[in-house]
This record gives sequence, C-alpha cells and structure tokens, in this order.
Amino acid sequence: MLNQLKLFFDKHMALASPDQFTDENLHLACAALFIEMMMMDDKIQIEEQDMILERVKNMFSLSLQEATELIASAARQRELATDYFEFTSLINKGFTQEQKIKLIKSLWQIAYADGQLNEYEEYMVRKIADLLHVPHLDFIKAKVQVNGG
Repeated sequence: MLNQLKLFFDKHMALASPDQFTDENLHLACAALFIEMMMMDDKIQIEEQDMILERVKNMFSLSLQEATELIASAARQRELATDYFEFTSLINKGFTQEQKIKLIKSLWQIAYADGQLNEYEEYMVRKIADLLHVPHLDFIKAKVQVNGG
C-alpha cells in the first residue's frame, strides 16, 4: 500500500529530474517560487495573489483557467519541496539568462504587490538570484525597474 502511494506521488506530483525538463515543469517551478514569495512575510495579500496570477498568465501565455490550475499544482509542489534548489536547478537548465532576469523581476513585482517590501522578501529574491546565477547588477536593475529602488 505504501509503495503504491509513493509511486503515485512520484509519478504525479514530483518535478522532472533536472536533466529531463519540460515547459510544464519549468512553469511549475516558477509558480512555486512565486507562491513562496507570497508566503515569505506570513501574510497572504489579495494583491500578491493577483500579481502571481497575472505573472503566470503573461509569462507563459496561459488562459485564466490554465494559470489557476498551474498555481494550484505549484502550491502542492511547494509544500512537498525541502528547499529552493529543486526549482532553481530546473530553471537553470531550462531558462536563458534573460528569462532568469525576468523571473527575478517577477519576484520583485510580487514582493512589492502589497505596497511594502519585507526584509524576508528581499532576502528571498537575493537568494533566488544567487541560485540562478543572476549578476548582482541585474538583480538591482530589476528591483529599480519594479519600484524605483
């Protein structure tokens, strides 16, 4: 019985291994990081939820229903994750440098969506930028573009 449950979760819930990525898994990884950003200050704000939905729809050219389903799947995946590496390693293999910078900009947009930047939110963006090998200059430029500083 336990083996059957494990097989089910391995098959249906886990991200692909870093060597076998798909667009769907890349989108899932990004959405999971977006949700993590929203949860970083321990407050779920409607503005942050709306920003995540907008970013997912626009970044991946999804319908409202597809974006909503992706976010729900990403929330489940985020709960199973032990750290950011499973998401960032996939993104590192599947995204160009430009796409990684856009992802960092999206994280800033979510962090600022409620009108305030929490120190934990800033730490998370910095940590993800480091894990994605985004240069500090691009990290700062993205922040300035989103909020002017």
